[in-house]
Amino acid sequence: MPLDYQLRSGAFQSFTREESMAVQRARKRPFKTDLVRLHALCEANYIRLLRLFPEYEQGNLREFAVGPARVRIEVLERSRYTTFFRLHQSHAEERWLGHLVVDVRAYHDAGMLEVGAFQSHRRVQARYNYPNAQMFQQDEKAQQNQFLADWLEHCLANGRASLPASPSQRCR
Repeated sequence: MPLDYQLRSGAFQSFTREESMAVQRARKRPFKTDLVRLHALCEANYIRLLRLFPEYEQGNLREFAVGPARVRIEVLERSRYTTFFRLHQSHAEERWLGHLVVDVRAYHDAGMLEVGAFQSHRRVQARYNYPNAQMFQQDEKAQQNQFLADWLEHCLANGRASLPASPSQRCR
């Protein structure tokens, strides 16, 4: 029977592979979504988006440059308490960098913004079993909302003046 060696109290102890796996399973805790952190992140993202597009109620489009990239925020749908936005980023070197497309929902009564679709992956679940066929992480929704937070912060820090929308320069 093969043995694994683990360092315990300054000395190596030997365990059978089955014993070692049982110890690893006992140490592994089930995944739990941190709702407080996720809600705080969604609230901060709501504020970030409103800083980038404060006139969303009067207009449907906001464009600006972030370095060599063009960012476009577009209102897709409005209702009393919710607005759906599509965020695009295209780059002059799209062949190498591709383009970013994120659909988000703003809940005005709750003051929250969450990712609805990321690069055409729709209906992101709050958590996934792991492993899974799509290879999503257990906290995929939280990771996508964190990416959105980082990206919005980048736009706030590096975005430059509104650009006139011209058909040849629009994001796809």
